[in-house]
Amino acid sequence: MKIKGLLIKLWAYMGIVIIFMVTVFFFAYIFLEGHSVISREFIFEAPSGMVLGSEGGIFPAITGSLAFTLTAVIIGSVPAVSTALYVVYFCKKSRMTELIHTVVQCFSGIPSIVLGLFSYSLFVRDLNFGRCILSGGIALGIMILPFIEVRAEKTFRELDPAMVRSAYALGCTKTHTIWTIVLPACRGELFSGIILGGCYAMGATAPMIFTGAVAYAGNPTSLFKPAMALPLHLYLLVAQGHTSLDMAYGTAFVMMAVILFSNILVTIYARRRHYTWNQQ
Repeated sequence: MKIKGLLIKLWAYMGIVIIFMVTVFFFAYIFLEGHSVISREFIFEAPSGMVLGSEGGIFPAITGSLAFTLTAVIIGSVPAVSTALYVVYFCKKSRMTELIHTVVQCFSGIPSIVLGLFSYSLFVRDLNFGRCILSGGIALGIMILPFIEVRAEKTFRELDPAMVRSAYALGCTKTHTIWTIVLPACRGELFSGIILGGCYAMGATAPMIFTGAVAYAGNPTSLFKPAMALPLHLYLLVAQGHTSLDMAYGTAFVMMAVILFSNILVTIYARRRHYTWNQQ
């Protein structure tokens, strides 16, 4: 039994080491390949050159990606959190809960390129929104809705039931309890899940290609205009071949840095928020 336990522990440690080494190698490789082009001009200038993107920078792609992501987060988080609240606190029928879970799971399994085609057909063509940030944001919001809903529902279910029961015992209505106790107590975890969903949306290429991302545009000024996006810009640089490969690695490094920095900030905020609430 001791040998068996030792082997299991060794196997677990090996898994941790392998994951850590692969992650470090991945980030190091991207950085080493792209660090030569990272500069202030690369971050804050627009792309240029005979082959677009072979010179200049990626600032319009950064601002465009942030515009797509912010729009997606606003559109996707409201129905996702509302659905999670309904399932946990209002839905009393197990069959309805199972139906909602089935729909959410099916939604999360839709390929992003199929979702992009659907969004193009409905929003760009039929509703005549055109290729714009709003069309892309709606497509991305639909894509991240199941992602946020699952994490929001998990957060609500993990809340101490004694807090909710105490509010009911004091005569508080369910709506008042949700607004004054449930949402403030879960704010950090909810915010974390929403931002992680935004990071997921930022890296999605297919929905933006179909709906609102273009090869070149200035900084976004309206929801009803197209914009550049880091995933599409990266794809175009790689498609141009070796002449733009360094710029592609630089773009990839910036996109990964933005997502990683966002994840770190969200983790710190969620932990501090959880600690502050527990101290009250």
